[in-house]
Amino acid sequence: MTAPPARMILPADLAGDILVLAEGLSFWGGVDPETGEVIDAHHPLHGQSLADRIVLMPTSRGSCSGSGVLLELALNGHAPAALVFREAEEILTLGALIAHRMFHKTIGILRLPPAAYDQLAAQPSARIAGGRLVAPGLDLPLHRASATDLALSEADRAMLDGAKGAPVALAMDVIATIATAQGATGLRNVMRGHIDGCIYAHPANLTFARAMAEMGARVAIPTTINAVSVDRAACPEPSLPPAFGAAASALADAYVEMGARPTFTCAPYLLEDVPRRGEDIGWSESNAVIFANTVLGARTAKHPDYLDLFIAMTGRAPETGVYLTEGRRPNVILEVDLPARYDDGIWPLIGWLAGRMSPEGIPLLTGLAEAAPSRDDLRAICAAFGTTSAAPMLHIAGVTPESTLPPLEDAQHLRITEADLSDAWAQLNGGPADVNLIALGSPHFSLEETRAFAALMSGGAVRAGVSVIITLGRDVYQSAMAEGLVAALEATGVRFHADLCWCSIVEPVFPPDTTVLMTNSGKYAHYAPGLSGRRVRFGSLSDCAHAAQNGHVPSDHPLWQR
Repeated sequence: MTAPPARMILPADLAGDILVLAEGLSFWGGVDPETGEVIDAHHPLHGQSLADRIVLMPTSRGSCSGSGVLLELALNGHAPAALVFREAEEILTLGALIAHRMFHKTIGILRLPPAAYDQLAAQPSARIAGGRLVAPGLDLPLHRASATDLALSEADRAMLDGAKGAPVALAMDVIATIATAQGATGLRNVMRGHIDGCIYAHPANLTFARAMAEMGARVAIPTTINAVSVDRAACPEPSLPPAFGAAASALADAYVEMGARPTFTCAPYLLEDVPRRGEDIGWSESNAVIFANTVLGARTAKHPDYLDLFIAMTGRAPETGVYLTEGRRPNVILEVDLPARYDDGIWPLIGWLAGRMSPEGIPLLTGLAEAAPSRDDLRAICAAFGTTSAAPMLHIAGVTPESTLPPLEDAQHLRITEADLSDAWAQLNGGPADVNLIALGSPHFSLEETRAFAALMSGGAVRAGVSVIITLGRDVYQSAMAEGLVAALEATGVRFHADLCWCSIVEPVFPPDTTVLMTNSGKYAHYAPGLSGRRVRFGSLSDCAHAAQNGHVPSDHPLWQR
């Protein structure tokens, strides 16, 4: 079999020092968008700078918002000179494409076959020039990815040629480039979209959205919007800094102006109208993508920020990966040893570990069917899995709808032991026992979770000096109000914020005097040290209720070790 060529996705002429990341990195929550420094406390290269270096990593992982972080770095001059991948990658590739196509900032993007990748990783520096990659002992021609490699329909070519205007032409150009980079041969119709790039994490998101809105961009399929950085529902909140609040509102307004529905939730699968099994959709936001594929049986790649808008504008997506049945087959089988007793804190740990043990491929988890995980348990698995794996889905034998798909012939067989679970618990519990913020709703709280927490807090009250904040979508918030849950929990001292989520909260909505926070979310426990600068405790919903009422965690050990 002929080895795949070394591919130049985005051309560049540059030279630089090489930095090798042995494992993937989520730029969202993992890289400081102002400096290019690695802030993921769990990553081996924590504290290293990516700026102006040729960065090698197998592929990216984690949040779809990484593309926005890379665009911000390109605009402020702290981006890597080039990114070199060994596997398929689209999140950071898309950020580099937007930087180049719209703002004339160049970041080289290469994808190398494994042997060439390993050879380059052993070198201290390299140069990309004249369509070649040159390093000591290495001189590789680079195949230029081109839309001519793609079989486009007449309608696709018309959009690419500008028949529907300049914004749609730009959208089709970027979609086609991403498709060829992924090795797709064509595009696929999608029926609905979900926009992730509406969080005001940095100025680049607003710069992009306003530029597209002012060009006249409009969505062409039903499209929902992720959580934003301001609470636009009827929930009281401290005043945001005026400049930040105005920019965050302007960002949300830009997507509504382009025709997206103002749902403002990171859990669109909790809305009344959800995708059906087998339905092709174009979603962004990692937890939503993984849940849609895994639990609903819908089909969507983990589309990066900005590509989600382009897909919504055209109704077309690259026909590759998990859009195809073959691309949904597991290549890792993980047998899970459940402890004799456990609580709901076990599910994020399983997802987090599954991602670490299958950082690039789709795993099949066995041993969980008898436990009958609920929808919220499955949400917790999917959200935590997305922080440590680049894969857009997983399977759970006897639980999820496509778990009978046959594994690939060379699938690895691995085991998640009780010791692994305890180690994961310890890694997510780096803070002291005394806590002064309970952070719930990452992803957004469901109505069932709100009911459960109300029952846990019944007869108690939030301890003085402790803040408890629940984030949730406006639809769930209205339902919780109708049931009296909001009033009951507010009477205990709990605060609610709709439209926001923990990955987008800033001070003073995030209590400035917080030193240690506690969460039941594996996703937020992973990202919070880098995003908030605070120390973190992780536990079950019951553990969080105990900490809310007492100001300290119930134990320094998970339930099965108590």
